[in-house]
Amino acid sequence: MTTQVLVLNAGSSSLKYRLLDGITGVAEATGSVERIGEESGRLTHSVDGRAHVEERPVADFEDALRSTVEAFRQHGPAIDRDALAAVGHRVVHGGSSFSEPAVVDDRVLATLEDLVPLAPLHNPANLEGLRVARELFPDVPQVAVFDTAFHQTMPEHAYTYAVPVAWRDEHRVRRYGFHGTSYAFVSRRAAEMLGRTVEDTNLIVLHLGNGASAAAIRGGRSIDTSMGFTPLEGLVMGTRSGDIDPAILGHLQRTLGWSLEDIDRALTRESGVLGLSGVNDFRVLEQRREDGDAAAALAFDVFAYRVRKYVGAYYAALGEVHAVVCTGGVGQYSPDVRAAALGGLDRLGIVLDPERNVAVGRKEAATVSADGSDVAVLVVPTNEEWEIARQALAVVGEQDASGGE
Repeated sequence: MTTQVLVLNAGSSSLKYRLLDGITGVAEATGSVERIGEESGRLTHSVDGRAHVEERPVADFEDALRSTVEAFRQHGPAIDRDALAAVGHRVVHGGSSFSEPAVVDDRVLATLEDLVPLAPLHNPANLEGLRVARELFPDVPQVAVFDTAFHQTMPEHAYTYAVPVAWRDEHRVRRYGFHGTSYAFVSRRAAEMLGRTVEDTNLIVLHLGNGASAAAIRGGRSIDTSMGFTPLEGLVMGTRSGDIDPAILGHLQRTLGWSLEDIDRALTRESGVLGLSGVNDFRVLEQRREDGDAAAALAFDVFAYRVRKYVGAYYAALGEVHAVVCTGGVGQYSPDVRAAALGGLDRLGIVLDPERNVAVGRKEAATVSADGSDVAVLVVPTNEEWEIARQALAVVGEQDASGGE
């Protein structure tokens, strides 16, 4: 049986894909279709170290996916029924309905349609990708893998907001959490590095990038996470505010006459590091900070301080911590952020080694804590596509073993 999985990530105006082995994680081809629905589109298909690029308008997701299939046909490798074990789809929001990946059928699609109000910017594109892929690959199992599923293990006291019961029961207002596929991959890899089983490992994982979140993970199960009902809550991010006093919304509405849509746009797209410094690329931010830019220095300090606060909170929630794990573009590549967020926590048993912290290679997993540190500090590159492929392969194998269609 083949173990190849085509992983699709359908965004609001883009489609990213990767063909990889769900067991080894080795990718045979990667690509993307950008600017879907705009006047000019860009199609990139990379295989055997060579990128094939085409510039042309891409009308919609069906056009994008058909173009992807054509790129495989022209440049390889084959993705016919015999070559694929499954097509794995990243789906942002599974609500409370999905705690595991799901083979997509009409019932799953109907449930996802019902969840659109919870993720109006992401789930419609995910749904469109699922529908088109089912048409183009009718004989290949389609598997939805949810960003929220990993956090469905949170206890009720962790996911419940102190709001009226009608909000919770009728409008599904609760903490859901995101970045779940990344947390699943990184927590398993971290346990391996520590020489422990996942079930016997407690971790604070920091997924730091343009989107940033933290999670407290006990025995491979999420017990709390910083993102909430939406990905806006929690840490300061590239363009998102993270935690703020909710009364600010009413203040802006009263004093400026802003609509809720105006406020939502500002908090989601114009805040965070961008709102503080004018840039949301951390490489640029750190260079400006080094050059003495006060706004960049403040943005860096606010970002790192918020991470530090969550480390302390999740240490208290877990009681015992075996490692703090840094992943994501900033968590992996910024020794300055790691030093600012985790330095000086010796009393918690977290002791960074300065030389190790700055010596981490671009793509390697590494231990950056000092010898004798009670709590390890690890840098672990995430691989969400491999995690999606692994989960898709597992659920298809379970279905075959149970005699399912």
